[in-house]
Amino acid sequence: MSSTELSLLRSTSLSTYDLSDALHALHTPNAGALVDLLPLTPPCARVVGFASTVRFAPKRPTPPTPQFAGHFADVLPCSPDHIPVLSQPAGQRCAVLGGLVAARLQARGAASVVIGGRVRDMPELVALGMGVWGAGRSTVGAGAEAVAVEIGGDVMVGGVLVYPGDLVVADEGGVVVVPRGQVREVVEMAERMVEADRKVREDVAKGRALGESMREHRGK
Repeated sequence: MSSTELSLLRSTSLSTYDLSDALHALHTPNAGALVDLLPLTPPCARVVGFASTVRFAPKRPTPPTPQFAGHFADVLPCSPDHIPVLSQPAGQRCAVLGGLVAARLQARGAASVVIGGRVRDMPELVALGMGVWGAGRSTVGAGAEAVAVEIGGDVMVGGVLVYPGDLVVADEGGVVVVPRGQVREVVEMAERMVEADRKVREDVAKGRALGESMREHRGK
């Protein structure tokens, strides 16, 4: 994990839209977008941090054995520079984040959480003031269907393979993952594309045809 990359990404105002455009232009799989993950708690201020991963597995037919001791919320790497990223098996109806787990993660330093799955205890999550991004809500606790089995491994979330230490950016638009080691290239590309779009927007406001302006400034 590079503190330089984290500082660089935090120093910009690039949105998840801007970053996905750049990642797509650089041929990053799925443009780094964790699709269908939206902000579930207010406010949805932009957050940037290193991915700290947790993989859940189905509890049935045979409960798997976790690869760590204790509750994941007690041992997961947490700090203001980390964003816990929880991966839930597809098709489950339960939540994998609730008020108690969120409170423990917050007490250990986490300011936001990204869940490739469902959450519960919305009043508690809102009261904590944490930024929570997820795919939906449930009234059912994790124990009904899921068990945390691995910390610090690669996880698939929203169609993107997330590695520990990748840079996670979340805002009102959704969640994007920038692969570690590629932040500077992505930021430079995104800033060029934002500037091109600014010029297109100015042209359109003056009555110029969109296609013509895009060909000039965006090359398409």
